Amino acid sequence: MSGVTEFARAKINLTLEVLGKRPDGYHELRSVVAFADFGDTITFTPSGRFELLTTGPMAESIEGPNLIEKAAALMAGILEPDVAHPACASGRFDLVKRIPVAAGLGGGSADAAAAMRAIMRTNPHLKADRAALRAAALKVGADVPVCLAQTTAFMAGVGEALTDLPETPSYPALLVNPGVKLSTRDVFTALAAKPLAYDAETSDEAAERLIESVRANGWASYLLSSRNDLEPPARRLAPEIDEVLARLSTLPGCWLARLSGSGPTCFALFETAGQANEAAKIIHSERPKWWLAATQLG
Repeated sequence: MSGVTEFARAKINLTLEVLGKRPDGYHELRSVVAFADFGDTITFTPSGRFELLTTGPMAESIEGPNLIEKAAALMAGILEPDVAHPACASGRFDLVKRIPVAAGLGGGSADAAAAMRAIMRTNPHLKADRAALRAAALKVGADVPVCLAQTTAFMAGVGEALTDLPETPSYPALLVNPGVKLSTRDVFTALAAKPLAYDAETSDEAAERLIESVRANGWASYLLSSRNDLEPPARRLAPEIDEVLARLSTLPGCWLARLSGSGPTCFALFETAGQANEAAKIIHSERPKWWLAATQLG
């Protein structure tokens, strides 16, 4: 069987609120998540055994186990085979790695979600309902469910509560990473969040409140009034972030500069794609060792 290719778009947390630490050790989150038109690619060719071959500019930065293998194993458990059409979730995965590792861009989660989509495409005769797919994705990682759809969404809980936000505009953006790695675990530890208190507002109610605010005042107003609660601890752990955000905020046309997720990648939003592209040239000339990508978020 020939292979199929999926695009794994980089994930950007436009906002991120940490409500508190749950009794199970996880953190209760609320976040508006968007996706870039920049990312990795995965080609899946079904066969009898798992293989992963990684190339690309960020291939050598990968450390530890890859989530793609975990995703494939879970997919084998939720597909419903029959005698004529056995399920095939194993095979060769060719990953072209472009998203920086440990960068707050959800690269590993995006790759795992892309692998799941590729497996579904090569098994169109098999069944796996949306709830089962999301449950399997959540077992792979908290960000994997939102990466399955790759559309702007309001994410709550530990990643399981998702509300699509179809009216989100497409924003020209510049992504900048100063070349350091940050562990998500370390950033959450540095946050030292308080135990989660009872919240009378459900995730559905919070999503509806967000949508009503945007309809009344617009997306720009909402984003400017929001925050990323992981930004302060990330900046303490990686002071390089301070320089990135300070420079981004002074670029012509930039109206918002913020850390994405647990960092250290930062994003800047612009009025036009031309401004984002020009900003990329400026940053590259000033800091040629920084990683950057001019992109479109949506």
